[in-house]
Amino acid sequence: MPDKPIVILRHCENYDSEKIQEMAEEALDRMDLRPTGRTLLKPNVVASGPFFPHAFTRPEFTKGIVNALRSRADDGIEEIAVGERCGITVPTRTSYDGAGYLTLFKEMNIPFYCFEEEMQVEIPLTHPERLRDYVYTPEPVAKADFFVNCPKFKAHPWTTVTFGLKNYIGIQDDRHRLIDHDHKLNEKVADLQHIVQPQFIAIDGIVAGEGRMLTPEPFDLKLTAFGNNAIAFDAVCCHIIGIDPLTVEHIRLAYEQGFGPIHLEDIHIEGDLSLDDAIARGRTFKSGLIRVEKYFEGTSISAYAGPPPDSPEDAYCWGGCPGALEEAIEILRQFDESVDEKMPHVHIVFGDYKGEIDAQPGEKVIFIGDCAAWEGELNGEQISLQSQYQTRDKKDPHKPVHEDVFVKIAGVTALMLKNKGATYFRMKGCPVSVSEQVLALVNLSGAQNPIFEKSYMKMFNAGYAGAKFASMKRAFTKPYQKAGPTKRGRAMPILPKS
Repeated sequence: MPDKPIVILRHCENYDSEKIQEMAEEALDRMDLRPTGRTLLKPNVVASGPFFPHAFTRPEFTKGIVNALRSRADDGIEEIAVGERCGITVPTRTSYDGAGYLTLFKEMNIPFYCFEEEMQVEIPLTHPERLRDYVYTPEPVAKADFFVNCPKFKAHPWTTVTFGLKNYIGIQDDRHRLIDHDHKLNEKVADLQHIVQPQFIAIDGIVAGEGRMLTPEPFDLKLTAFGNNAIAFDAVCCHIIGIDPLTVEHIRLAYEQGFGPIHLEDIHIEGDLSLDDAIARGRTFKSGLIRVEKYFEGTSISAYAGPPPDSPEDAYCWGGCPGALEEAIEILRQFDESVDEKMPHVHIVFGDYKGEIDAQPGEKVIFIGDCAAWEGELNGEQISLQSQYQTRDKKDPHKPVHEDVFVKIAGVTALMLKNKGATYFRMKGCPVSVSEQVLALVNLSGAQNPIFEKSYMKMFNAGYAGAKFASMKRAFTKPYQKAGPTKRGRAMPILPKS
């Protein structure tokens, strides 16, 4: 075994589970790894189904990894399970279903967790760079003895890329996930690394996702990679698509906090695919980070972005509301191809914006987020909109707030109706989530609401009902007030509401 962390690059033509299993077994042997105790595999199933075909770690890939883990497990193995929290609002059961995971779980008798349905555990943080003194994670993560990270090789409009480190955003339920999911998102991702480190990493880069995160374009990369160190692994993935990993903030922060090496000379790279050949494959890959003003040029949406709170004038909230709007319109385009034609000209403002808003009579102006602020004239009316941003110390993870999806639908609909004739109004939140912005755009344009799309609605409702039933059952069979400590923190009496 070399002293350096290992990253193994393998050519992988297609989603052949047996071939993937064989490669994973070889990687586990090469790294001298044996799953033990409670082994937990975390894929990326942020969204799935026919409208999001390239957003998730494919089940054939996960099947190969699970079989490899089973074949190499030691005598102390208790379970090999899969756990995830998909994108907020949508039940994880729905994303599992759309991705084919529920069928996989049944076929292979795999225990699985939907993290929003599990008890949440307080994890103390002590590193100097932390955003706060504790965060929450689901109990299966806190109790994991052997953690396996199985991300999808994708771009991300908020963090440039989403490989292994960014996949950690799915180890929190909705209420805790949205805390610090703002201009400090990269710092939040770095903080989450202090919860648990993966012993084994395997990425689905067979068909990668470029440009976006929920609705990426397919990119035929034909590779997978295996590793035993999070920073080294993500650094190599960055080089494959021509990105300096030190320019990706969450990778740089985690590197500076000591989670592993970032320079290629400090990483042992091997496999049947050379790094140079992998780079040749990834040279045209499109990563994320497009400012919202540029993103909506030439459309019916005019976007304006000022700096987030306590930031320089040229700063931008990469982790919050602007990126959520980009994802929201792309989701609607999947469900309703005519959404851009239906959309009236609307002006959407983020942050502390100082410029002009060129709104004509009858055109609505929407200020998105608590931190939105602006002073100027709209249709002869002098406007002075002040920031309502609450500082970080006032956002207590002990008192998380999360609304049921149908409560959200009702709330956004009521807000839009209330302000139907208004020149301007604010959508409150920090951040205002993708789902809320989808609902706002639906109300503005009359486009198809994704939740009520016929082919999707049955699957969504089944997942919603299953999540509600599981949460109620857990409340009766596993009283939260009697929960004991885990390996990494203490369980809290928080009853999931989603």
